[in-house]
Amino acid sequence: MKILIVGTGYVGLVTAVGLAELGHEVVAIDVDQSKINKLKKGILPFYEPDLKKIVLKNIRKKQLFFNNSLKNNLKNCQCIFICVGTPPKRDGAADLKDVRRVAYELGENMKEYKIIVNKSTVPVGTGQLIKKIVKKNYSGDFAVISCPEFLREGRAVWDFFHPDRIIIGGEDDKAIATIINLFKKIKTKKIKTTLETAELVKYASNAFLTTKISFINEIANLCEKVGADVEEVAFSMGLDKRIGPSFLKAGIGYGGSCFPKDVRALKQLAGGHGYKFRLLKSVIEVNRHQRRVIIKKIKEIFPKIKNKKVAILGLAFKDNTDDIRESAAIEIIKILKSQGAKISVYDPQAMANAKKILNSKINYCLNPYEACRAAQLLIIATEWPQFKNLNWQRIKRLMKNDIILDGKNLLDKGKMLKMRFRYIGVGR
Repeated sequence: MKILIVGTGYVGLVTAVGLAELGHEVVAIDVDQSKINKLKKGILPFYEPDLKKIVLKNIRKKQLFFNNSLKNNLKNCQCIFICVGTPPKRDGAADLKDVRRVAYELGENMKEYKIIVNKSTVPVGTGQLIKKIVKKNYSGDFAVISCPEFLREGRAVWDFFHPDRIIIGGEDDKAIATIINLFKKIKTKKIKTTLETAELVKYASNAFLTTKISFINEIANLCEKVGADVEEVAFSMGLDKRIGPSFLKAGIGYGGSCFPKDVRALKQLAGGHGYKFRLLKSVIEVNRHQRRVIIKKIKEIFPKIKNKKVAILGLAFKDNTDDIRESAAIEIIKILKSQGAKISVYDPQAMANAKKILNSKINYCLNPYEACRAAQLLIIATEWPQFKNLNWQRIKRLMKNDIILDGKNLLDKGKMLKMRFRYIGVGR
């Protein structure tokens, strides 16, 4: 099948590559000509494991193409996937200006039946909005489908080919059957539902996951009061099949491009329909509070942080990505820097992005050992697996003090204590 992907961000590019790998002919378009020129050469705008090699493979096979014109590529395609950004407005609601723009352009240029598939995370009612906009300039037949994405940054390629489910919402049975067939090589549950239900599934899923994160962070804070270990509490909770182990990892709170904006957007959506979503208000507040918990721990170590050298390992909001959006590490660095701390940082992938928004006086290091040299405090801020396997004896010799604040509970507490580090975790 010939497919047009509109937008080459995380969702658009992974979707384009995934569909090409499944055997479809895919054209991915973007208004950013510079980005398109780089993509044609296999130069990606972000880091995602395994993505580059699949991009290059499908370019060589002539299954994947990049362009900047919707109009010139619309005629020969059967399905159009809308994969543009829906960033938060000031009030938390999703900004749909790019979705509206694409819908308007489709209406102006469509000449025959097409299936418009919305992959962007959007509030309930967006599918009907797309229909309304397209019909302003196009009177022919077409279908709108909601097929939300469930891709985790850092694991997006795996998630595309091994999803827990594929949600397909719409009113046109023929279009729904076509999209099911599009993904026939992917063996998973394919759930047919309405547009509105499909649109709500993504927000509801992310809101529930953030609720689990905020809940375990609250338990972690209680553990510190009563002398319990949140790692053992979470492990034992996770053995209950009704709960499960996923997202029961205490730390410095959730971040990234999806969780914060989706939770705020769902809260705003509920409010717009006259429902006060009390639980989400608390989830958001707990996450904000968790950043303050880490700052409080630092203050307890050093009541006066001015001129103290702090090493921070990890800048991305999570491992296996270079995305620093809503990163707790970045927020903590800004606070410490404003209070006069001397900051050295290292991240395997996110250094370039961090440099764009952090003060130039930050010391960006080539490796973790350089960051730890003469440090009086070391903070683990991202759960990169390779940090577990560092030469910690070497780090102990390099540091001026031997204090580790593990904001992700990444390290083996017993091992660190045995090596005579002063180890501080979250809820431990």
